[in-house]
Amino acid sequence: MPDAGAQRQRRHRRRRARAERMFRLAGLVAVTLSAGAVLFLLTAVASRAVGGFTETRIAVPVDLGAARLSVTPARLAGRGADLALAGSGLEAAVERAAARAYGPAPDAWLSSGAWLEVRDAVKREPALLTGRRTFWLPAATAIDAAAEGRGTAAARAAHGRLAAAGAVRRGFAWNFLTNADSVDPARAGVGAALRGSLMVVAVTLVLACPIGLFAALWLEEYAPRGRWTDLVEVSINNLAAVPSIIFGLLGLAFFLGTLGLPRSAPLVGGLTLALMTMPVIVITARGSLRAVPASAREAAMAVGASRTQVVFHHVLPLAMPGVLTGIVISTARALGETAPLLLIGMRAFVAAAPPSLTAPATVLPVQLLLWSDDVDPGFVDKTSAAIAVLLIVLLGINALAITRRDRWEARR
Repeated sequence: MPDAGAQRQRRHRRRRARAERMFRLAGLVAVTLSAGAVLFLLTAVASRAVGGFTETRIAVPVDLGAARLSVTPARLAGRGADLALAGSGLEAAVERAAARAYGPAPDAWLSSGAWLEVRDAVKREPALLTGRRTFWLPAATAIDAAAEGRGTAAARAAHGRLAAAGAVRRGFAWNFLTNADSVDPARAGVGAALRGSLMVVAVTLVLACPIGLFAALWLEEYAPRGRWTDLVEVSINNLAAVPSIIFGLLGLAFFLGTLGLPRSAPLVGGLTLALMTMPVIVITARGSLRAVPASAREAAMAVGASRTQVVFHHVLPLAMPGVLTGIVISTARALGETAPLLLIGMRAFVAAAPPSLTAPATVLPVQLLLWSDDVDPGFVDKTSAAIAVLLIVLLGINALAITRRDRWEARR
């Protein structure tokens, strides 16, 4: 008869092996679901972003000499050239030229801002007022959708007529990366929002990184233990958990209301986000400093190094990989924030890239919010393309920080 103690041990081993298998299976399922969610997100964004990164153009022969516009080449020399061309009937002349060339369209052949490219060409070459030229102009949203295999049957038929005549082509929309926001999806771009985001993040990092790092160094290496230090630590931990919209209210009340700084400016956005990201940098930096072995401090002090030399020549270099990790996390959070920036006025329609830190600007997340609310279906693809740009910028910043972190680790 087998021993009862041996049987209990075998049952215990079987239960332990079963629990280990279940744990491994649960981990595998969790990783698979996470990878599947990320893959689904990237696939969904990429499939719709293709339409935002490409554009459809139509060849339109425009005879401005026959149109008899109410403007002369002499009026194009001054600052009022845009106003003069806008009131000369140029927009209607371009639309009539497309209708004469290809007949009636299901809605319109050209986008609402296509005539602006003709205007810019006339400003560069005033002789076009009495001549004829074929322009490749942005197509209307319906024609662009038909070029992608979507849209109504009438739009697809119209696109087929254009394709048969060799009057339509698709290519990469370079203006999407350089243009600012526009009411016309064919002319809308992320150039101004991207520049605004980079300016805001730059101000955030310039302010939050040194202040947060020195605060962590003081709290971890120099601050005496006591109630006041404990109060500071608790306050920093609580600030890291405060909702971002609260920091937006603080920026609205202090930077705009009290200091009178300009509304919608990257400077104000950077100051607001610096307050939001600083606690995260302090907490992660303190954790990295605490992880440095005490032997490193003791060895440096044993050879006669001062307290400051120990901190800056030995402790901080060993802690820099973890510090950079906190900076990456803070940068990602600042780059994707929307609520604080909405409260300080960065929701405004900005038709040009900000020339300075105090000029009106917008950022990529806010641009996405504005486009997602637009009723024009042409902005659907633009929104996905802007999401792709935001992800690429974020991955680029992360890759740069990781490369720098690896270099710090190689020096250890």
